[in-house]
Amino acid sequence: MKVFSYDSTGSKSLVDYDHFTFSGGEEHVRFNTANFSDSIKIEIFERLTNSSKMVRLMIAVDALKRLTNESTPIELVIPYFPYARQDRVCVEGEALGAAVMANFINSLHFSKVTIWDAHSDVSPALINRVTNIEQISLLGRCEELSQRLAKGELTLISPDAGASKKTIKISEKFNGVPDVIQAQKIRNLKTGEIIKTEIIGDVKGKNVLIADDICDGGRTFIELAKVLKSNGAAEISLFITHGIFSKGLDVFEGLIERIYTTDSFKPANEFKNSDTINLQIIEM
Repeated sequence: MKVFSYDSTGSKSLVDYDHFTFSGGEEHVRFNTANFSDSIKIEIFERLTNSSKMVRLMIAVDALKRLTNESTPIELVIPYFPYARQDRVCVEGEALGAAVMANFINSLHFSKVTIWDAHSDVSPALINRVTNIEQISLLGRCEELSQRLAKGELTLISPDAGASKKTIKISEKFNGVPDVIQAQKIRNLKTGEIIKTEIIGDVKGKNVLIADDICDGGRTFIELAKVLKSNGAAEISLFITHGIFSKGLDVFEGLIERIYTTDSFKPANEFKNSDTINLQIIEM
């Protein structure tokens, strides 16, 4: 967790603070009052990737509000919004995880919450005072990929219906130069297993770019890449906003040649490289 203080001139400074975890698992955070003597705004940047970080955030916000007598606005930047994929109840007995997480964030009463490339329209609708940085804005920070798309060197592949709007926006950003081909997958809702993947269009001899928001284990993209290869795609690249890659990059070897992602889920130095895949991290 990083905490920044802004003064009246708009100058931003990183604030040092004490933090440790008690043997019983409790989180402890302590700030120095002097660091906020001229602060007009506080910003917290955190990757909420586990429950300990969530508790630490709660403790930090309470400490800051007490320290400033709740007179200084606190903003939150969480690039990866956790539980965003649980934006509907597919099977009776499940929780609506996105709503649970939004309620948690809202309970801390931030003056502004910034997230990157929300999984769907559900999460931004649930979070108070939210700003959602769209995928196309993040992609634009990668010069190499932007140039390839602008020149029409890549054909865009939308992996499923849910990603189609974002994929079309990417094409429109580059004046419709990149062609867009739709893919679709059929899942077993109870098990999550992909039963079948299809592509609607001709990819023979083309360099293609699959664009989506989240890659966890990568099964969706592995199955899609197999179909693209069997249909004659020349080179397959993948642009993912939130690269979790829980099974590593080796699972894509022989299928995907290039992967572009941001540092939303973890810092760039925590990504493990592959000998056969060109990985580029868009650092924000």
